[in-house]
Amino acid sequence: MPDHTYTPVGFFSGEKIPLETHKARMVQRIYLRPVRDRVRIINEAGNNTFLLPNRDVFLDMLTDSGVNAMSEAQYAAMLMADDSYAGSETFYRLEKTVLDFFGKTRFLPAHQGRACENILATAYVKPGQFVVTNYHFTTTKAHITRLGGKVHEASRDEAAKTQSEDPFKGNFDMEKFRAFVDANGAESVAFARIELGTNLIGGQPVSLENVREVSEYCKEKGMKLVTDASLLADNIYFMKVREKACEKMSLREIVLEIGRLSDILYFSGRKLGCARGGGIATSNEEDYGKMRELVPLFEGFLTYGGMSVREMEAMAVGIRETLDMDVVSQTPLFVEALGSELVAKGVPVVTPFGGLGCHLDATRFVPHVPQDQYPAGALAAAVYIAAGVRGMERGTLSEQRNPDGSEHLSNMELLRLAIPKRVFTLAQIKYAADRVGGLREHRDLIGGLVFEEEPKTLRFFLGRLKPVGDWQEKLAAAFLKDMPSGL
Repeated sequence: MPDHTYTPVGFFSGEKIPLETHKARMVQRIYLRPVRDRVRIINEAGNNTFLLPNRDVFLDMLTDSGVNAMSEAQYAAMLMADDSYAGSETFYRLEKTVLDFFGKTRFLPAHQGRACENILATAYVKPGQFVVTNYHFTTTKAHITRLGGKVHEASRDEAAKTQSEDPFKGNFDMEKFRAFVDANGAESVAFARIELGTNLIGGQPVSLENVREVSEYCKEKGMKLVTDASLLADNIYFMKVREKACEKMSLREIVLEIGRLSDILYFSGRKLGCARGGGIATSNEEDYGKMRELVPLFEGFLTYGGMSVREMEAMAVGIRETLDMDVVSQTPLFVEALGSELVAKGVPVVTPFGGLGCHLDATRFVPHVPQDQYPAGALAAAVYIAAGVRGMERGTLSEQRNPDGSEHLSNMELLRLAIPKRVFTLAQIKYAADRVGGLREHRDLIGGLVFEEEPKTLRFFLGRLKPVGDWQEKLAAAFLKDMPSGL
């Protein structure tokens, strides 16, 4: 059915809840450990949810990257894979899909999104140059700064407000963008980068109108526009339902317009396509040639780019499925369901609800925890203790230290509870909301964290922390009083 006829399903009861447009035909067993065990487990993991063994996690809401449920058509396509090292038919099927999807003529494969970022940074960023973006992402920034570049954010003031009614908080602030280029010169900009939508501020989308404004300004100034399309599925859903100009456009028309407006697009197939891989698309032969030689150097041969051919087959199908509103609506609708449950329980969350997941505002949840004791990271540990739910810190812990070693305090302290596509049931969503709501009643018990082991780069992946004081034992005791079974 064409997506422009899509209408959400209503209930006679008046309840506003998402209705799954799929059925489960395979299940995976998950386990809820007792609360005392969860205190021990989170400390063995250095109070870093990335280091938790998945066997000890009840609901894994760390990310939507590589953990979305695949469709039956994707699994079937994996059986068609051509294992050739060079010239694989699998590659040509994926290439055709990506180029048709974005309306481009050249495709380069890579093993995931940050591999694409490495290629782009290596090809274009020179020491002292800037990448101007609507909002940075951790790995993107790390690749740029590693090569001596700098990231400049031209984000709207609304982006840093956790409570808002702005439907497109991810938009570029064009006045800030123009002022920066006027002050520094277009030649100082390696490229402009627009992220659809903005991961670190709550999965907030960008409007098609704003993409057009950024594109036209870049053309006027002779700057290259690079679009991170990893979160495109959520973003085109929001364009369709929130932006008047997109109301009568099909999802295919929206994506092709984004492709037309962008010089280069790259994506993580772990998000876009629900498989493991990534790629870069362009129609510029010079850009293609500049990046092409880096693929065999960093990734693998040009017709697999470090990816498994089975994943490539699945990704091709998943990208085509992105043009189905029943597919792209799943995460935003479930995020809205979780967010609405949490708001009803008085839990502070980012509004309007975005893509990716529901984002808890740690600054308002635990205002007594100093920012240099990583309140969002502490809240992540507390949610695991209370619920066995694994979320991801998106705050100061996810930043890099300043060159002088001082802490770079984030302008937002968020705990993301990601909702992978077609993975959780509504009962599991309600469970997560129930436990976080209960934790809210004991928020004064939550304390901070300090580093025991701190890597210099991407510390949020590998760093180990310890609690300040015995707040975790006190929290577990309060939980046991409320829930004597320990579960």
